[in-house]
Formats: sequence, structure tokens, C-alpha cells
Amino acid sequence: MADTRANANLTPEIWDDQFFTEYLTENRYAGEMGTNENNVIQVKEDLTKKKGDRVNFALVNKLTQDAVTGRGTMEGNEEELGTRSFELAVDKRRNAVRVAEIDEQFSAISLREAAKFTLKDWSMKDTERLITMALGDMNGIPMTAAAVGLAGNQAALDAWLVDNADRVFFGNSAYAASSGDLSAGLATLTAGTAAERLTAANISAMKFMAMNQANPKIRPIRSEANGRHYYLMYAHPLGFRDLKTDSTITAAQREVSLEMENNRLFKGGDLLWDGVIIKEAHDLYDYSTLTALGDTSTVVPAFLCGAQAIGVAYARRWRSKTEEFDYGDKHGVEISSIYGIDKMVFGSGAGDRDDLKDHGVVTGFFASSTAS
Repeated sequence: MADTRANANLTPEIWDDQFFTEYLTENRYAGEMGTNENNVIQVKEDLTKKKGDRVNFALVNKLTQDAVTGRGTMEGNEEELGTRSFELAVDKRRNAVRVAEIDEQFSAISLREAAKFTLKDWSMKDTERLITMALGDMNGIPMTAAAVGLAGNQAALDAWLVDNADRVFFGNSAYAASSGDLSAGLATLTAGTAAERLTAANISAMKFMAMNQANPKIRPIRSEANGRHYYLMYAHPLGFRDLKTDSTITAAQREVSLEMENNRLFKGGDLLWDGVIIKEAHDLYDYSTLTALGDTSTVVPAFLCGAQAIGVAYARRWRSKTEEFDYGDKHGVEISSIYGIDKMVFGSGAGDRDDLKDHGVVTGFFASSTAS
């Protein structure tokens, strides 16, 4: 176990009694998290009140039967209430640092206090990373270039595409998801074809898919600020960069600031188009940049999300602890939580969990104008 040493650049000769941690953004998904079914990221804390290692989320499908009218008989013609379940496991996640008394004496800052702040930032980043990775999960396989090309995964990835053909979109409809070959679809996208990049037209096509073609349909979320319904899109940084050069998007942003001023779903730097709030998700660059797909293109995802796209289950929220070692000479600071995060998927087949579909997400794949 390595002890944290005093940084020579933090001695009184150079710095005063203040410290600065590396800049980490607040959890970028915080505005979309909540406990009710109207949130993109639904949080449950059932296990904070009882023992268990997993939480069940329930889906009750809409009724579709035509009304019984006039003197028609209702008894015996009742519609079956369709229900599905999604199970989310939790695990303990933690990190810690340890500081020796001599290093606290040498340092101009309180290393133990600095540890608490850095661990707090680490915990927020951990949550953000898990949400980002959940968005790109395909039948338990992470969305990375290695996973797509890795022998043994292709069958599972193609099965995911078949089950989600009504909620997977390839830029400018360059490939039909119903064809069922994910590698072939990704290889179809080319950097030189502007229409296959993330554009206003492609966002509208994904929204149309979510509202009309998806079965079951993907429910938008209702804004508390103005009562309107929106979808949220988390876009890869390379795709977001391409989108900002779309003249249609540029022109549409002139009136956005005033309309979205009090909307908690909308943050500085976000874009708005056709009832879709587009957010740049920086971690997608690390976890979902797809390369080596059969041509020279880099392919990037964008996730159009409605209600209950991601589930978060807490058995215990984050908390910190301190401990002494070596006769009190060293002090450790730990932060830990027991929780789990995953994309919400519900069965669409005969059994409750057969033929799993991404419940609240339309996944879009787009060519990038640049490799990096």
C-alpha cells in the first residue's frame, strides 16, 4: 500500500493554505435523475429500507383494445393487463486514500481534507461513467470497437440488433436494422457522406422512430417548466461537433435560450431541435468510439432517450469513513456506496424476459467527419 506523499509544489514556499483539485464536472446526468416514472434516469432506493441484492422495476403496458360500445357485453371481453419486469443488481463500490502524519506536517494544505473533496469528485465521476456505459450496453456487451469486432460476441450483438430493430437507426437510413447484422450496418457508414453524420434530419428521423415505429413506443418526458414533452439525446463528442456545423441547427438555436431559460433539463451548451434536447456526453469518447469497422470511418453513437431509459438502484448512498493506521501515524479516508446502474430492458417475447428490448432508448449510429 503506497502512502500519499507531500507534493513539493504545495509547500508554503509556493502556495498559500489553499488547495485545488483537478477540475471535474458535477454529475452531468443529475438534472435527468429522479424517483418517478417521468425521469430519463429513474432512481429507486427500495433496498435502503430492507435487505436484498437487486431491485425490480415494473413495466405496465398500455391498453390497446377497442372500447366495448352500446349494448356490447363487457364481461368476458376484458383486456389482459400486460406486465414485464426488469431486475437491477447492486454492488459495493468504493475508493480510499491514506496520508501519513509527516506529510500533513510538510504540506501547506490539509491532505485529509483534500482527500475528501477528491473522493467526492471520484464518486460523482463513477456514477457518470456507469450511466454512460449503460447507454451503450448491448446484451451485456459494452459498446467499444474491441467488443464489436471481438470473436464470440457477434452473435449476441446481432441478436440485440434483431430484438431492437424498431429502435436502432443508422445515419440517413444507410442500413436497415431489420437486416440483423450489426457489423455490416456499421461498415455502411462512411465519413465522406455528410448525410450519414449526426444532423437535424437524422435527429427528426430518430424522434419519428421513437414516437411512431417503436413497439412499444418510447414515452417522452414532460417538462415541469413549461408542460411540454421532450426527448433527450446524449451525443458522442465527435457527433455533437458535426451537428453544430449543420446550418439548420445553427439557425434553430437563435430562439432556444429564451424558451429553455427555466427548464432544468436544458443546460448551457445544449442544443434543441424538434422537441429533442441534445447534450454532449463527453465520456462516450472513451467508451463508445467505434473504429476498424471494415472501412476507414469512425462511427459514433447518439442515444435518444425517453422516460425510464436508465435505472439506478441504491442500497446505500455514498458515505465517507476515516480510519487510523500504524499507531495513529497514518490516516485513511474512504468513500463507498452500494448501488447499481443499467439500461432498462424489458422482454418482448412470450416469457417475461424473452427477447429483451431497450425500453426507453433509440440508439443511433453515425459517421464522423474526423477520426478523432
